[in-house]
Amino acid sequence: MVVVPAHPTEVAPLTDDEIESLLSPAPVDEPASLAIPLLPGEHTAARRFKFAVVNACTLGSLALGVLAIMLAMRGDVRAGAICLIACVIFDGADGILARRFGVASPFGAQMDSLADMCSFGLAAPVVVYASLAGTVPTPAAALACVLVAGCAAVRLARFNVSPKDGRFFCGVPTTMAAAVLALGVLIELPMSGAAQLVGVALLAFAMVSSFPYAKLARLIKLPPWLWLLPVVGALVDPRLTFAVAVGGYLVSGPVLWLRHRRL
Repeated sequence: MVVVPAHPTEVAPLTDDEIESLLSPAPVDEPASLAIPLLPGEHTAARRFKFAVVNACTLGSLALGVLAIMLAMRGDVRAGAICLIACVIFDGADGILARRFGVASPFGAQMDSLADMCSFGLAAPVVVYASLAGTVPTPAAALACVLVAGCAAVRLARFNVSPKDGRFFCGVPTTMAAAVLALGVLIELPMSGAAQLVGVALLAFAMVSSFPYAKLARLIKLPPWLWLLPVVGALVDPRLTFAVAVGGYLVSGPVLWLRHRRL
């Protein structure tokens, strides 16, 4: 049984100020992530300068990539390829300096990835497309170069979220792929247009493959006589030596993969 009070309690009406305070949104604290500095650790003048030098190398690689695109659009394909080689040098320098100076940061890693996409994911296929002009059908050249750009984007995104292995790369790095493409343009490999398209496509698929490829630190530890072979070959026939060296490195990934599966 419900008992109803004889004299219900009267409720005083709300004032205008109280109504406005209820309708106004509650204050939201500023996200803490906005306060995270770009350079972790101590902010001394020396560390700031080192941090600026490292990121200047990254921006230098980005600028050279844009310049390579402009040169390729003007028809200066070899000059564009030289800019790509310079991009590779600047890209290697920023990582080495960041570790040596002790200023590696998540911001620097993201900057490096974005610069790599411009220099190696966009500039490299544009230079290759310009070099293939007139030798293969335009749609085929465009498709091969778009494939390089797409695989480079996938490769860079996967690298950012994957655990790092100090011994091997998972797939061919975008830096190495761009260097191979640029050198191939510079030395003008004596290959038909169709063969060049196949080579470009294979290099693109190698970037997104799961095959393990040895890093430079492991390659340096190879027996000295193995290093003499490409040196002597470069003196005899640099084009053939380059093609054999690149082909051997691409094949090494599947070979290492099969070897690990059998162990």
